[in-house]
Amino acid sequence: MTGSSAREDDQFVETIDAFHRGGFALVQPKGRGHRAGMDAMLLAAMVPGSAKGHLADLGAGAGAAGLAAASRVGTLRVTLFERSAMMADFARRSLILEQNRHLQDRIDIVEADVTLTGRARVAVGLKDDAFEHVIMNPPFNPEADRQTPDRIKAEAHAMPTGLFENWIRTACAIAKPGGQLSLIARPVSIGDIIAACGRRFGGLQITPVHPRVGEPAIRILVTAIKGSRASLILRSPLVMHEGESHAFSPAVDALNNGLCDYPR
Repeated sequence: MTGSSAREDDQFVETIDAFHRGGFALVQPKGRGHRAGMDAMLLAAMVPGSAKGHLADLGAGAGAAGLAAASRVGTLRVTLFERSAMMADFARRSLILEQNRHLQDRIDIVEADVTLTGRARVAVGLKDDAFEHVIMNPPFNPEADRQTPDRIKAEAHAMPTGLFENWIRTACAIAKPGGQLSLIARPVSIGDIIAACGRRFGGLQITPVHPRVGEPAIRILVTAIKGSRASLILRSPLVMHEGESHAFSPAVDALNNGLCDYPR
């Protein structure tokens, strides 16, 4: 994120935040619901710069990761799938910003529950074998986080039982054969992710993200290919900060600002 402005209405404060050094902007709630940041930018960076075709952003929120992918990769068409009517409305309002004019004809926004199955899933636009790329930043905080009085924020942050099985099942159904799944999660979820991928996705590549050298990982970045039988690879770690500095390392700063791909 590179800058923001804010306004207050009768319900809550919202901001307009610039990402990718002004490459696109996002309308977001402040003090209510989920606010996007580094996680969304790292997720978008996992989509190759050479990517083509159609990308599905599952649980898109205000659209940060999907818009970032479209901003980086001019050949992609992106559909944002979001269950919350409030967050989907933020995505719509983001899309009509003047700063996002160059993206408007490549982005669609659909209100849909990504855990739907069968005909109900297809009916809302999550069609079989339709997408070359699927990305997701699902809720991954402990279930206790649902105690927050902000229901929208709780749904965006707290992980219900079976989340990865349900979301990755949908990702497999909508991805084309050979399509790429990319996701970001907490390290504690690694077992659930591998189990959910099962025989659906193979060729998993997992990158731990560490705050600093010597500190435990706080995130994992995962890519996988539908139908692949390639072995799992644990990649070199990505370190966010150098020494005691709070500034991002050069590698993370480049990913955060859409200046390069997630290294392969």
